[in-house]
Parts: sequence; C-alpha cells; structure tokens
Amino acid sequence: MATTAILAWIAFLSLENKASPAPEIATYVGSSACAGCHQTEARLWMASQHKGAMQHATDGTVLGNFNDVRFDYFGVQSRFFRKNGQFFVETDGPDGALAVYEVKYTFGVDPLQQYLVPFPDGRLQVLPIAWDSRPSDRGGQRWFHLSANEAIKHDDVLHWTRLNQTWNFMCAECHSTGVRKNYDAEKDRFATTWTEISVGCEACHGQGSRHVSWAHEQQSWLPFGRRQDSSKGLLVHLDERNGITWSIEPQTGNVQRSSEPAALRKEVETCGLCHARRAAFHEGWIPGHSLSETHAVEALSRNTFDVDGQIRDVEEPYNYTPFRQSKMYAAGVSCSDCHEPHSGGLRLSGEGTCLQCHASNKYADVKHRQHAGVDPAPTCISCHMPTRTYMSIDVRHDHAFRVPRPDQSVALGTANACNDCHRDQSAQWAAAAIERWYGADRKGFQSYGPIFHAARINRTDAAALLSELASDRRAPAVARASALGELASRMTRADISTARAALGDPDPMVRLGALDMLENVPAAEIWSFVSPLLSEPSRGVRIRAAALLANMPVRSQHPADRARFDLAAAEFIAAQRSNAERPEARTALGNFLLQRDRPQEAEAEYRAALRLSPHYATAAINLADLYRQRGQDGEGEAVLRTALVASPRDAALFYSLGLTLTRLRRPDDALNALARAAELEPERQRYVYVYGIALHSSGRREAAVSVLKDALRAHPNDSQILQALISFSRMSGDATSALRYAEQLAAIAPSDKELAALIQELRRIASPPAR
Repeated sequence: MATTAILAWIAFLSLENKASPAPEIATYVGSSACAGCHQTEARLWMASQHKGAMQHATDGTVLGNFNDVRFDYFGVQSRFFRKNGQFFVETDGPDGALAVYEVKYTFGVDPLQQYLVPFPDGRLQVLPIAWDSRPSDRGGQRWFHLSANEAIKHDDVLHWTRLNQTWNFMCAECHSTGVRKNYDAEKDRFATTWTEISVGCEACHGQGSRHVSWAHEQQSWLPFGRRQDSSKGLLVHLDERNGITWSIEPQTGNVQRSSEPAALRKEVETCGLCHARRAAFHEGWIPGHSLSETHAVEALSRNTFDVDGQIRDVEEPYNYTPFRQSKMYAAGVSCSDCHEPHSGGLRLSGEGTCLQCHASNKYADVKHRQHAGVDPAPTCISCHMPTRTYMSIDVRHDHAFRVPRPDQSVALGTANACNDCHRDQSAQWAAAAIERWYGADRKGFQSYGPIFHAARINRTDAAALLSELASDRRAPAVARASALGELASRMTRADISTARAALGDPDPMVRLGALDMLENVPAAEIWSFVSPLLSEPSRGVRIRAAALLANMPVRSQHPADRARFDLAAAEFIAAQRSNAERPEARTALGNFLLQRDRPQEAEAEYRAALRLSPHYATAAINLADLYRQRGQDGEGEAVLRTALVASPRDAALFYSLGLTLTRLRRPDDALNALARAAELEPERQRYVYVYGIALHSSGRREAAVSVLKDALRAHPNDSQILQALISFSRMSGDATSALRYAEQLAAIAPSDKELAALIQELRRIASPPAR
C-alpha cells in the first residue's frame, strides 16, 4: 500500500503520453497463456506470490483464526467468525458503532495476512487488524493491530473505513494485474476491474496478446507464416544483462562491468513500479519505461528519509529510492543480478550473492570484518544492509548498500548498522572503532548527509552546499533532485543557472527537481527556458512544467508556445480527473484552474475535495484564500471553522484562521488562533514569527520579544525573526540587543549594505564616545 505522504505529489499528474506506444498494441491474456510456453518460469513465479498475493477468501487461502475469536483494541472488541462457509468480522464502522462485515479477499501471506471488506460503493477497505502468520515460536499465530500503540478512532483520517485505507487507490496497482479503477466522480463509486486477481506474468512484462500471437506463429508448420519480429511481440525486452560480464579486479577486490550501464535502467524502473514510493497518474504504464512517465516518484523527502538518505518511515518498505542512492546502482548492478526474478529469491544463498562480485579473500576476511571470534559472525548483509521492521513484524533490508557511519550518528543523529547490534554502546564508541580499523576518511558513497542536515537546520551555508550537490553529476540523481527541491525556498536570481542546467539532465527526476526549484519564480521570468519542456518525452515533466507556468496569461504567451502549453495543460487536468477520488487531486486541479482565471470551477474542486475528506486541510485553506481574493473573508472563516471540527489539532488551519480574522478586524480572536497554531507546531518558524508580530501589534511587546527569542533559539538563522527582534529592540530603546541581533543577521547576509550601515549606527548608539 502507498502511504499518505506521497499523495501530495498527485499535483503533478496527467493522463496521456503522446511519446509512448498506444495501449491498443496489446491486451492482457493472463498467466495461464504464458505458462503454456514458460512452464518453469510460470511455476516459479506463482510459487513466489505468497508474500503479497491477493486472493479470494476461502478455506484454502484464509490463514487467520475466524473461529469466533475476539480482539480488543482501545475499547473496541472485534470478533472474527465464520457463517455458511463465509468469513466475517464484527468491528467498528465509519460511525464508530459495531457492525458485521464480510471478508471477501485475503491480502498477503508471509509474514502477515490482511483482509479486505467490500463496501456498497465499490470500495474495498483494508482491515487494520491483521493475522501474524509466523510460527508461534516466533511470536506468530495471533491477531494484531497495525497501529497497536495509537488509538485510531472512527473519525480519524486513518480509520480503516476512510479513503486512506481504500484498496482501489492505495493497494490495487501492486497486488493485482491489469487494474482499472473505473471511478465515477459524479456518483462517487468505483467499478474496479482486474485481469488477474494477483500478480501475474504481465504485471512485469506488460500486455501479452502480441507476444502470444508471435509465439503461436513460431510454432506454425508454414515456413512463410512466421513473422520476423526482434521484439518477439513484447512491449519491451528486459535485456540489460544480456552479454554483460563482470570481472573482479585483483588489486581492489571489486567487480567491473564489461560496459557502461544504459541511461534508462529498464529493469530497475520495471521493479520500481511496486518497489518505489510513488503515486500513479496514468494507468497506461509500460514496463521498461521511466516511472516518471506515469508516476510521481518520491525522492528524499523530509517526511520519509533521514538526512543521509536512510528510510525512517515505519509504514512501508520501498527500496527503489534507496537502491538508486547506491554505488551498486551507479556501477550498473540491476535487480536480477542479485534476485532471481521469477522465484523472488537470491541468486545465491546469504552473502554468496554479495561475494559473486566482491572478492571473498578481501571482503570475507577478518581484516575487513574486524569481528574475529564472534558467533554468529557478521556478514556483508549485517553491516551494509541493515534491517528495519515495518507493519510491526515485517523485517526488510535497506538496499542503499551504505558504509556504516557512526560518526554521522554523532554529528547528525542518524542511525548506523554498528549500533543496531551494539545497542549497549554509544555512537561515539562505534565511531572510534571504525576509525581505528579503517582510518579517519570513511565517506562512503552517500556523502550528502551533512548537506541535507544543514538545510533542515537552516544553516547559513545551506544554499551553497545544496547548489554544489545539485550540480554534482557523480552524485545519485535522487539526491540531486532533492537538493534542487530544497533550494526552492532559498534561491536567488544567481541560482537560476543551476536550475537551467538541471532542466537538461538525462534523468527525469532531476528535471522535476529543477522545476520544483523554480516554484516561487514568476512564470514570465522562466517561460523562455521552461516552456520547451511542455513537449518533452516524459509525461511527468510535461505536466509539472504546465503547472509551473499556469499563471502566465494567455495573451502573454508566445504564439508558438501556446499550442504546447494547451496540450500539456489538458494532460494536467485529465490527470487530476484520473484520480478524482482523492482530495489531493481535486485540490491540485482547483489550484491550476484558479491560476488559469477560472475561479468558479476552482471553488467547485475545493468543495469536492472537502466532501471526499473533511480532514484535508489544504483544500479548506485554499478555498478560504479564494474567498479572500473575492473579499469574502466571512465565507472563508466559515470554511476554516468547519474544517477545524474535523481536524481540531491542525496548526495550518489555525494559522489561516488567524490571518482571516485579522482581515476581519477581530484582533483578539485572531491572536488566539495564531497562538494555537504556534503552540501546535512550534517548529514552524513562520507560525511563531507571525504570532510574535501579532502580539507586538496588540501592545504586548514584552510577550512578543519573549516568543521571538524562544523561536530564535530553535531557528538561529531565521532572518525574519532576527529582523523583527532588531526592530522591536530599537523601538524599545534597547540598542545593545538590537546590535546583537543585527550582527547575528550579518553573519547570514554579509553582503547586505543597508544592514552594515545599521550596525554602524547601532554601535554608535550602544557605545557613545566618552566625553
């Protein structure tokens, strides 16, 4: 299942790619047709499907105990039982009351099995209580809740009956083959279909009718009936490993690929369909094509990844982005170099897979491992593929193949493989051991942790460091894309050249990062070099460019560009329609329509988003802002207060309400709302800053300074907070404090001539010459 963090990416969606083969070139035929020729592969593939299989709920597929078993969760007692050969659960429904639901499908087998419940509107909802299918001696054979430590009530956006647990959008694409959502936005109903209930051959190889036709022709006795087709009727050949050899260099003990890897890694992109954290914006995915043609793929987002690129999300294991950070990926290693694709197992058992490319006399030697006499001895996997546990019991390995960096744990607070085992020791202890064994220079391949750390703490040199990383062609593309995105809030006119260069990068993720970087630049200033991307091959890049340029009036567009923009804009709009069951897509469409001066349509989309999910604060905030533009702040207040009923702890709603009430000239109510926003999210310096300004405006000057001082301790490099403290200190006659804050600001903006003059003036006032 995809998780909620990726959903915001749906803002970059579209529907149709003119550069891709038309979907009519083939149709689905089913794995049984494949098995006729590929008996061994099909048998291995079907045997591998136990982990993520979706199946009809039968006596042969259901593993959970449905013999009238009860399970308690924060006061809700659920009951699992059978009746007339069918499976049922009695649990809390959308109104919080107990109700009986039929379980129609199973979801997965090892190490856990989940269950799907059909609803009258065509949704399949995933129950949060799962069956631990591990043996009892490993803690299994029990029911458990996936959010065991948190009470998820019926009115929570994460409750099992709500849209974030809807199989049709969240799960179906990766657990079934040939899925079509078939969502009717007017009726708010699904009629979802699949060609195979589980994952079959065509899930990775694409529609197979043309291939089956070709195969039948090859079996024909008619010598002139055979069709010469180098593709064998397949949509794509996953042939990157064909003819490739690897040779170990004796001096380094490392392997060398016989040729450079292709720019488009077809196999990795194909596996990434289900092993990437992504959101689909088109159902016409074709194996071997870039994921960015049909999906918004998450790079190193703050919510999901730590500063060094390690996954910190605890919900789902997606290894596409970690693998794309790795030295293995850069060297040309593909998924099937290590994994047998049809069985899902490793090519060789244990670390034998690693040692097929890394000389055992160097890497399996105690001089490298430094753990003589340890039982069991650590392996390559222990140190370079640390594990994390997802969904409470599902243990997965990190695929970034990183060098353990306990020194970064000390400096940045990140995890490291050494202390995963040596939990009784400190990171300092582990760092000292690593330095003693291998020397002080232990950079590893993922060396950008300090750069993203500087960005997250808003250090003064963060922009320069990010720009350097973004321009480093040796760095992983996902890291460069993330650096470009981080620069959006920091960029100056001088940084535009960095974005322009990245727009020509061969990797679409980098091009998308460059477009993200330009988010806050007026469309008129970037039209000349962004508009060519409106017709580039990657659908994801085209529609992101259209969204970025949307506020350029038609009359200002160059006539030669107008047709390209109109096509890309139509793709963008169609993409949102393809995900019309999601409030994120409806809101993104509302934003786009508003930029295109279509406010009534935008209002309708925001309203639709809130009907789908009253919890989706972004739609309420944007709708209230639309009313602000119309001079209807009273309407905006009503929208925000209604949203707060559903989300009473949403700081963004309180912040928006505070600004609305300020415009309505109700300063006391506004101050209360801004105070609540700052209280709920003190780490958001903007909320605290505006609250401090409001306090000062209301005459509570000492309280304002106190609030801003606290904020400055948390955000020492925030220029707005420093400017406010300079101003407030000067107004109160405290030149000494004003000087101190001004000098602190000068360290951030050393070239600011007006600030330099102010510092000189404050020095004269604070320390007048002796008489």
